[in-house]
Amino acid sequence: MEHQGPEQDEHDRGLSHDIDVISEKFMARRRALAFLASAGTAVTVAACGGGDDSASNLSSTGSAASTTSTPSGSSSTTSSSTSSTGSTSGGTSGASCIADPTETNGPYPADGTNTASGSTSNVLTVSGIVRSDIRSSFIGSTTTATGVPLEITLQLVDVNNGCAAIAGAAIYVWHCDAYGRYSLYSSGVTTESYLRGVQVTDADGKVTFTTIYPACYSGRWPHIHFEIFTGGLTAASTGRTASLVSQLAMPAAINTAVFTGDSRYTASIANYNAITLSSDGVFGDNTSAQLAQMTPSLTGTVSSGYTGSALIGIAV
Repeated sequence: MEHQGPEQDEHDRGLSHDIDVISEKFMARRRALAFLASAGTAVTVAACGGGDDSASNLSSTGSAASTTSTPSGSSSTTSSSTSSTGSTSGGTSGASCIADPTETNGPYPADGTNTASGSTSNVLTVSGIVRSDIRSSFIGSTTTATGVPLEITLQLVDVNNGCAAIAGAAIYVWHCDAYGRYSLYSSGVTTESYLRGVQVTDADGKVTFTTIYPACYSGRWPHIHFEIFTGGLTAASTGRTASLVSQLAMPAAINTAVFTGDSRYTASIANYNAITLSSDGVFGDNTSAQLAQMTPSLTGTVSSGYTGSALIGIAV
């Protein structure tokens, strides 16, 4: 697959335009999804594709509580809840968490940290990047990426403060489409900007993104990239200011169900059969506790889509 870095139009409004909009929403916005802290299928944090080692790499430090869950292959996972039910707003109840390891952001972040074909792409400065539904392009196009629906809630917690929820942090997520292509970079979608978006964590440290299930392309376990900016939207001007850069790896059983159950993912089957977590390059050197915590707990079907959540631990 050929990858390009397209010239990107100048936008005169930037993230500052979105600050007023999101600030009115985020304190009132509570998601009803039950949050599952651990268990599930193998998952981890890692880098994307060729050239990852040259991408920006930020470290995360701090002590962490232990977790007792281990990866499994089930398509519908259960675990102890880490939602703030019965606790004060902004906290978690009975949760355990660890600091997620930092990995490179891969060659396609569009966060101002890499240059492709002589052009630096940075969607973090573009008005419209702050959104929950990231399926459509928002820069010069409204094309919608198709695939198996996925709604995922991320909860950000402080491992140095009893897994307390972190409110007001900006989370940027991006991933490939059902055909393994990254908007703004991959051949055929260099003018698209879908499957990229930013949300600000609410009082429970949560954000929710509506997207599609990512494909499996050659040499990589299926995954979703994310960057954390604890300083909020005003800090999210470039990936170089991120407090954490990492990834979620998708659950094994659901990978199989999606790739064999939806024709749009046909090309993923051979790629997925050729990769394991241990051979993924970076996934393989993570601990079982890291793998378990970063497993998105998903329920649903290929026809109806999947809904679930994942815990993100950071040392503040």
